[in-house]
Amino acid sequence: MASTSGLQRRRGGGGVGGGALASDDISRAGPSHSRKASFDSLPSRTGTPSVQHSNGRSHLDNPSFSSSNPTEGSNSAKSRTAAGAASISTTSQSGHRIAYDPRDLQDEGEEKENPRLTLMEECLLLGLKDKQGYLSFWNDNISYSLRGCILIELCLRKRISISRDTSASSGRFRGNALPLQDRLIEVVDGKMTGEVLLDETLKLMKSSERMSASQWVDLLSGETWNVTKIGYQLKQVRERLAKGLVDKGILRTEKRNFLLFDMATHPVSDSSAKDAVLRRVLSLLTSSTPTLHASALYREERKNIAFAATRSLSLLCCSFSANVLENALAHLSYDAREAAFQKVDDILSDFSQWPMAPRSGIAVGSGPSNAAAGAGAGQKTGIGEGSISRNNEEGNLGVSTFELAKAVRNDLISGGGNEAQFEAIAAVLYVLSRMDSLL
Repeated sequence: MASTSGLQRRRGGGGVGGGALASDDISRAGPSHSRKASFDSLPSRTGTPSVQHSNGRSHLDNPSFSSSNPTEGSNSAKSRTAAGAASISTTSQSGHRIAYDPRDLQDEGEEKENPRLTLMEECLLLGLKDKQGYLSFWNDNISYSLRGCILIELCLRKRISISRDTSASSGRFRGNALPLQDRLIEVVDGKMTGEVLLDETLKLMKSSERMSASQWVDLLSGETWNVTKIGYQLKQVRERLAKGLVDKGILRTEKRNFLLFDMATHPVSDSSAKDAVLRRVLSLLTSSTPTLHASALYREERKNIAFAATRSLSLLCCSFSANVLENALAHLSYDAREAAFQKVDDILSDFSQWPMAPRSGIAVGSGPSNAAAGAGAGQKTGIGEGSISRNNEEGNLGVSTFELAKAVRNDLISGGGNEAQFEAIAAVLYVLSRMDSLL
């Protein structure tokens, strides 16, 4: 086989044909052209030359290209593999070559399943005063609840779940027999979400040993005496969430004078976003019918939100534990407001166990109940020991627990989730339900 010069390789041909310049043509072209050909035949410093010719192709586009130096060829192949392992090239209709990352298409599909606002942002938005732009100074619960919202959001995005590895359990409890709040959480998908707080938490969980929901909420809140775990605390969560809402055009930033110092506040600039969150909460608590239409919960998004009923249920429970529901229910009478608070308390009690809502007659999830192993003082006795009929459901205020349980079970079956992720949500809700005793 005839040898191939470096210039021929760069022209994309192995012989004289195909636009390549033969050796006798080089000699006739003169010394300057010979020097150019010799220069082109030298190996590149990077091993992946990017010289483009008039036909728009380089030697990398030629599948028959082979280097005369085996070491150089292997290094070039390795660098090309490392540089383009996650990219795919194609040709557009206009003839231009386009390279794209297929993971971008996956991220686009995930964006269609998730709402514009995260659970943390919705919870913060409920607590903000519309015109003043700050939270109540006497609210000590919201910081702890926001950490729980982060864990639930990671569950809804299929990043974390309860670990099924029974070898990680210790003592006399094994697997599902372990108390719900003590069951270990593991990372099942380490792909970043694009939300700063979620990605920061996900990196912490990936780089450390598996821990329970109660341990993670404590560490992320800075509630620990272990000096080696102090770095796990998420700093300035409320301010970072507020700035994220400013970037999304929902809040704006102003300066307010509080006696001796100025403080940044974030009044609401897009009231429609907060109205949508309020409507979702009120539809669960004060609707005139006990039926739940999950497709209408996120109608302002104009897309199919994954786990819509479970998201709305989590928002209701987290906002109740964060003590930010007072503003949402301020327009109700005193009796209606107290009844709504009692209903949320009952919902949180029913769904903060596994299986969820066993008293509704349509329990969500399978496996042993945690009533015996992890029931606290706030749990009703006999939970998980049977069920009551739908006719014995409490009152007619808001959506019934039966309808909520049915909608959450539909999310579990048709939403592509698994029981371990919903079990992790129940574990976080249990931790939030016990927050008053912890604080």
